[in-house]
Amino acid sequence: MRREDSGPGSPLAWLRYARADLAYARVPPPEEASFDLACFHVQQAAEKAIKAVLLSLGIDFPYTHSIQTLTDLLPEDVRASAELDPAVELNAYAVLTRYPRDREEVDEQEYREALKIGEAVVLWASTFVIENRG
Repeated sequence: MRREDSGPGSPLAWLRYARADLAYARVPPPEEASFDLACFHVQQAAEKAIKAVLLSLGIDFPYTHSIQTLTDLLPEDVRASAELDPAVELNAYAVLTRYPRDREEVDEQEYREALKIGEAVVLWASTFVIENRG
């Protein structure tokens, strides 16, 4: 069953949340912060955008932050999109950047690369959902 409206649980609602996460990701971190949290928002934007596409196709998805798991649920012709291959790299930001770990913080170059990927995924998903509305 396709969800065409913009109410809670609809593809358009998920896209709104994806765009909001992307907006937070674009905000430069204050001096005392790092790019880690921005990258978390990039990952969240991509995750929610892919979930919007799944919903628009009537495909149920599990509660997961794994972009790989979500893209594996997509039909082959949809999954073949060039924007999705690099999106799997964003998985690292789903959890690792949220808590103190023994690792280096995300630097600005890594952040900019992640943001570019996230923006491409959200644009792809937005176009897909809008073009495939009943």
